[in-house]
Parts: sequence; C-alpha cells; structure tokens
Amino acid sequence: MNKSDTKLIIIILLFCFIILLISNLFKTKGEVANVYYNNKIILKINLSKNFEYDVKGYNGNIHIIVNNNRIKVSKESSLYHLCSKQGYISNSNETITCLPNKIVIKITNSKLDVIVWKK
Repeated sequence: MNKSDTKLIIIILLFCFIILLISNLFKTKGEVANVYYNNKIILKINLSKNFEYDVKGYNGNIHIIVNNNRIKVSKESSLYHLCSKQGYISNSNETITCLPNKIVIKITNSKLDVIVWKK
C-alpha cells in the first residue's frame, strides 16, 4: 500500500463517519405506533402510556408491549418467532414486520409531515 491508498482509505472512513453522525442527529422519537394488518390500520398506540395489547394476526395472536416510549412484540405465533426477536423500537419511521402474521408496526410522529394539494 502506498501513500495515496492510505489517504483514500482515510477519506472514505471520514466520509462514512460524517454520514453516520448526520443520520443520528436527525433521528426523532416517535409518538404514535400504527399497527397494520393486511395494509390497513387496525390500532393506533400512544407510546407515552405503558400498556400491553393483543392483536389477532393471520396465524394467531400477537402480544405487544409498550414501555418507556418504546414498543416491541413479546409473543407471537409463527414458526421462527422473528417478530419478537426484533426487540424494542422507538424512533420515527422504524418498523417491526411480522410477515407470517401479516402484521406491521410502524412508529410515526403525530406532527404533519407533508401537505398535498389536490386540484
């Protein structure tokens, strides 16, 4: 490796570090979690209240826990239990996807993001 290779590696690492830093600065905590079944909202959950929910999925019930402005799936009936292995999520635009049960949990902010004008 010569000097120009070393400089290139350092520049690439700095660039990656700056991108990670910027992406972490713009993360926002979510306020509401929407639970979808077959792409339709079946439940809106306020993340500020600690509570537990049971939702009926395609293969059976899914147990959802809300704790300290975070949400996770604790129990579900699927073959590999991938939904419950995803753990807690708390930032806006994070999702828990449970394809065998056709359930998606997505965290959003209750603030207005976009205005669409229709003529």
